[in-house]
Amino acid sequence: MNSLRTLEVTASDTCCEPSGEMILNAEDAQQRALAFKALADPNRLRLLSIVKAGSDGGTCVCDLTEPLDLGQPTVSHHLKILVDAGLLHREKRGTWAYYSLVPGALEQTAGLLASL
Repeated sequence: MNSLRTLEVTASDTCCEPSGEMILNAEDAQQRALAFKALADPNRLRLLSIVKAGSDGGTCVCDLTEPLDLGQPTVSHHLKILVDAGLLHREKRGTWAYYSLVPGALEQTAGLLASL
């Protein structure tokens, strides 16, 4: 008859020790996820591209519906997500809203993965 050997695990036999490096807390993870979720949609990426290519004075929302072939409510929804993620700035001028990139937002977002 074969007998199976059993191993006793002691405290010193743990598989690994913590690295001591700072881990991402829940609040920071939530903030980073907002940016990544905002960038995870092709229409929002296109909107960022259009706004980035626009003038320094901002891009009018009226100029964003035709290139995407989307209705104004859908474009406004996508723009709100980009604003909430801190990527775009919204400025109201009369009845129109103008959008511009938040200075340094793209560079900061690009660094989010590197800083994990």
